[in-house]
Formats: sequence, structure tokens, C-alpha cells
Amino acid sequence: MRDPLTYGGHLRAVLGLGLPLIGGNLAQFAITLTDAVMLGWYDVEALAGEVLGGMVIFVLFLFGSGLALAVMPLVAEAEAAEDATRVRRVTRMGLWASVGFAVACFPVFVFARPLLLLLGQAPGVAELAAQYMQIAGFAIVFSLLGMVLKSYLSALERTAIVLWGTVAAAVINAVANYVLIFGNWGAPELGIRGAAMASFVAQMVMFLALLVYVLVRANQHALFVRLWRPDWAALALVARLGLPIGLTILAETSLFAASSVMMGWLGAAALAAHGIALQLSSATFMIHLGLSSAATVRAGRAVGRRDGTDLRRGARVVTAVSMAVALLAVVVFLAVPGWLVGLFLDPSDPQRGEVLAVGVVLMAAAALFQLVDAAQVIALGLLRGVQDTKVPMLMAVVAYWVIGVPVSYGLGFPAGLGGVGVWLGLAIGLAVAAGLLMWRFWARAMQAAVPAP
Repeated sequence: MRDPLTYGGHLRAVLGLGLPLIGGNLAQFAITLTDAVMLGWYDVEALAGEVLGGMVIFVLFLFGSGLALAVMPLVAEAEAAEDATRVRRVTRMGLWASVGFAVACFPVFVFARPLLLLLGQAPGVAELAAQYMQIAGFAIVFSLLGMVLKSYLSALERTAIVLWGTVAAAVINAVANYVLIFGNWGAPELGIRGAAMASFVAQMVMFLALLVYVLVRANQHALFVRLWRPDWAALALVARLGLPIGLTILAETSLFAASSVMMGWLGAAALAAHGIALQLSSATFMIHLGLSSAATVRAGRAVGRRDGTDLRRGARVVTAVSMAVALLAVVVFLAVPGWLVGLFLDPSDPQRGEVLAVGVVLMAAAALFQLVDAAQVIALGLLRGVQDTKVPMLMAVVAYWVIGVPVSYGLGFPAGLGGVGVWLGLAIGLAVAAGLLMWRFWARAMQAAVPAP
């Protein structure tokens, strides 16, 4: 067995793997961010509709992405153990599972308007959100298949294409938004439907770019030969690891979705301000998510080599990098909140002042949970790397839904704190999750050479 890497070696490895993943995540996020910014310039009601509809799509996508994310540690471990057959089997069945989940989501998009009305949303906002979901939602099949290919390539530490494919999709989305939302260059003015069309095309382009790359440059495992043949054992393995990952992600993202629903009860301006603050917080989260994926791959490879020293050193390094990024975000959020929120709003919009006033206060609340949000996502990445997903899922459910959602509601409404109370509840839920998940990983990592799957 090779000598363990030094801390400097781990830092170089984490950054070499993580920076393209961070760039890819930020470019992916830029697709949603561009929709929000341009719709904010177009109309605050349209922005509120996109916030609501986009959140539902995002929750479903992240739940389904658990199946794709399961491919990453499985491929990383198999590649470190030089088991090419296992690499091919789990990746193929990751594609199968993702298509099945995407198709199961289609009824949510078809019946979006009545479902949103049942959640107590205003009819106007529900109608706009439904228009967005009934177009952009069906791109989930491309998004999830793309996630499987990203996981496969990331586990092989071939992440440059993940970055550049996503950047190309983000550029296409921005141009299409400019044309279709506002009716520029002779196109019809489609508003929120134009944003949905642009997002659909962007997701399709990103998947096709990854597919072509795998077929031409990274097909050493012959992933698509006899793809039609089922492999029930590999499918069960992906599902057994991936469903708890998906449920863990669902527990967190549905916490934020529940906060969007609660903010909708406070009116369109409050929901728009919430959406802006959430978009800005999500931008920093994309950095931590890239580092979390790097942590998964590095931990998975340590498991494949049975190298506990590398596992622990790598975990310390990736956690330290993530904490440094979180501290920088805290400084920025507290220093220039008004300027950040104002980027999303048309200076001539009559609701700008109201949205800006609420948004500035929410940015201070968002700064509170930067460190704990970073800690919980890094811990989850490390735990996925060692294929520990069931207990973390239960911890996440307790932290986010037994604690986070009730506290958000209690502080926001019975306590009368409004939007600030909702966001303080988010911070408390994330803090509990961070503590439990970090304890789980380090308790196992320090007790054995490599934690048992």
C-alpha cells in the first residue's frame, strides 16, 4: 500500500478535484439564478411564481439525484479496487433508476396548479408557478441522467467536462432567457414560460454534452453496450445506497421548500425577498456541494484502498476549506446585503422598496447559518464516501422536520417574527444536523482503519 498523502497533498487533491466540480455547480446554479434575476427585472409576480415552481422542481430533482449520487462512491471504490465490471454495472443501473424516478415525477408537473392551491398559495402565483413547472419540470429526465454521468466522471476524477458542459448550458440559458422572457430579437414575449423553455433547453444541452464526452473520450467501461439488459443485483445496490441519500437530501431541501410555502403566506413581496436571499445562500452552498462531492470521491477511494489515515486526513482538509469559504460568505452577506438583493430587482419596480427592506433583514439571518450549512453538507459527503447513508438519513429527518420546520413556523407566526423567524428556524435545523452528522462520521472514522459500509 502506498504511503498516506500529507495534508498538503490532500489539499492539492481536494482542490484539483473540487474546483471543477464547484465551477460546474455554480454554472448549474447560474441557470436558476439567471431565471430569477431576469424574471425579477420582468415582474415581481413572475419572480414569485418561479421561486415557488422552481423550488418544487428542485426538491424532486434533488430527491432523485440520490440515486445518481450513489453511483459516485460505488464507482470510486470499485475503481480504486480495479474492478471495472462493477463500475459498469452500477453506472448502468444508476441510469435505469434515474429514468424511472423522472417518469414518476411527471404527474406532479401536469397537475401543478391544483396541487399548489391545496398548499394555500395565492391563485395568481399558483398559476404562474404551474406554467413554469409544466415546461421546465419535464427536463428532470435530462437533469437526472446528467447527474449519473457526472457522478461516474467525478469518481474517475475527470471533472473538466462537468465544468465546461455546465458552463455552456448556463450561457445558452441566459441567451434564451433574454430572448424569450422579454421578447427580444423578434421573439414573442413569453415571460415566465420563456424562462421555463430556456431552462429545458439548457438541461438537455448539458446532458448531451456529457453523453458525447463519455461516448468519445471516456467509454473505457463500455457503459452503453447492452444497456437494455437489467442487472437486478446492481440496481438493488444503487437503490439501497441511493434512496437514503435521496431522502436525506429531500429532508433538507423540503425544509427550504416548506419555508417558501410559509413565506408565500406573507405575500408576494415577502416570497420574492425570500427567493432572492435563498438564491444568494444557494450560491455559496454550491461551493460546499462541490467540496462535498470531492470528499465523497476521496473517501470512497480510501475505502477501496482500506486506508484509514488518508480517510481522516482528507476529511480534515476538506472540512477546513469549506469552513474558510463559509466565513468569507458571512462577511459578504453582512457587509453588502442591500447591494446583493438589489441586483435582482428592477429599479423602477413599485415593489422594489418593500422587497429590498425584507431581503436585507433575511440576508442577516442567512449569514447565521453559513457555517452550519457548510458543516452538514461536508459531513454528508464524507458519510456517502464510506457508504453510510441510513443512519444519516434518520438524523437529517429529525434535524430538519422534527426540529427545523416546527421552529420555523413557531418563530415566524405564533411568535410574530415573520420572515426572520422562519429563517432562524432554518438555521437551528441546520445546526442540529451539522452536529449530529459530524459526530457520526468522526465517531466511526476514529474507531477503525476504515468504517465498515
